[in-house]
Amino acid sequence: MSLKKIQETGKNAIIIEDYPDDKYSPSCLILGLTLNNRVLHLQVSRKEAEVLIIITLYEPSPQEWINFQQRRK
Repeated sequence: MSLKKIQETGKNAIIIEDYPDDKYSPSCLILGLTLNNRVLHLQVSRKEAEVLIIITLYEPSPQEWINFQQRRK
């Protein structure tokens, strides 16, 4: 995944899950789209306001997510 693609997702990203009590620091799960409409999930640390630390990044599976925003049960 290129830095450019990651930056593209941040321009239209929304927080879909919040993890205030995460093990090392508060974090959240963000849903974003690249310019080519590639759906990405990024879990990021919310420890510092000036710096965004990506913990993990992946393409969500439609079998696990409803509209890529809500987990299937």
